[in-house]
Amino acid sequence: MPPASLVPGMTTDADLPVWARADAFTAAGPGWGWVDRKGRRFECGSFDQLAQAIVKDAGARVDLVWTPAEPGCVLPEEIPALHPAMREARIRWALWDIEEGKRQMLVFGAIFGAMLIWNGFKTGRIMASGTMGLALLLFVILGFFPWYQGRKRVKKARRWAAGEMAADAPVLRFETWLSLQKPPVTRLLLALIALAGVVQIIVESRSPMPFGITVAKAGLTKYAGQAADWWRLLTSPFLHGHWLHWLMNASALAYLGKRVETFARWPHLVLSFLMAAWIGGEASARFTQSPSIGASGGLMGLLGFLLVFETLHRPLVPESARRRLLAGVLLTAAIGFVFHRFIDNAAHAGGLVAGMIYAALVFPKSSSPHRPRSTTVDVVLGGAALGLLVSSAVLACVKMFG
Repeated sequence: MPPASLVPGMTTDADLPVWARADAFTAAGPGWGWVDRKGRRFECGSFDQLAQAIVKDAGARVDLVWTPAEPGCVLPEEIPALHPAMREARIRWALWDIEEGKRQMLVFGAIFGAMLIWNGFKTGRIMASGTMGLALLLFVILGFFPWYQGRKRVKKARRWAAGEMAADAPVLRFETWLSLQKPPVTRLLLALIALAGVVQIIVESRSPMPFGITVAKAGLTKYAGQAADWWRLLTSPFLHGHWLHWLMNASALAYLGKRVETFARWPHLVLSFLMAAWIGGEASARFTQSPSIGASGGLMGLLGFLLVFETLHRPLVPESARRRLLAGVLLTAAIGFVFHRFIDNAAHAGGLVAGMIYAALVFPKSSSPHRPRSTTVDVVLGGAALGLLVSSAVLACVKMFG
């Protein structure tokens, strides 16, 4: 059975992490069919119809498939007969990403160039601004990265030989299984930053002053290397400077929070996020002077936590999935270096180190493929930390309205 071979040296379900077991996904239906990312099931009359559904899949909607040979749903990559269809579909998806990346680079490159010329015309010299930095960041994130990744995927898919697609199955199965998990505490944290974001928009829209009144009221303002008020270390993570800032942090929280909550359990999600956000704020206050806002310190803490936790629990996730976390750290560092005028690197570094230290102190090394269980102490401390985070979000809203 395909799942049993995904982890070298492990041959039974008892030896496998939860995402690699035969029952990791929903049961198979009659005949052939596929499941989309929303869990909807589509039956096919034959194997050829299933293959054609994959070939014509314009939106990468086919997450799982079933056949009469399997008791449960599996990834298309786990069925060798579907590899030609998957290769064709992946090439088309990658080509679409390339074209979309080109369009975004053209749009944001033009915006950046126009602003550069306009600033030069007004001031007589080339000057960078926050808006120009945002345009350049959008150029990189929404344009260059999709274009570059699309080109890599096209080259890889066109070179695929027999068996190469199956080598991708473990990490794809891991990511697909993870995407189907329901993380209630992560969703609560997302709701809190969404609430604070709505309040921030309302308050700023009513103010005759330029953007920044909410930052002055609840952001991390600093004095003599310290937070101007201690409570600002707790309220500032719920504020954001721009819709892109909020969207990037919300996306990172949705993924990293779910991964921590699923494998290390929810108490460690809130404890590591709270500790990293606090220490990241302290680092920001000591090494930078400008006011700071955003959940980046806490998010970097989750990233650092996962790097250490998953290294200590190697059987829990595929090796390639762990390497992607490290790539995330390097990418964040590169973006922070290029856009250092607009990014709080001190908060990022402080949060990252805090998350790594927390995981190293709390979790011993383990060779078990099973997820650790929460203890009573974990639940009590996690509940207290969650209560503090909820109170901090409410306090941020009150301060912004005040």
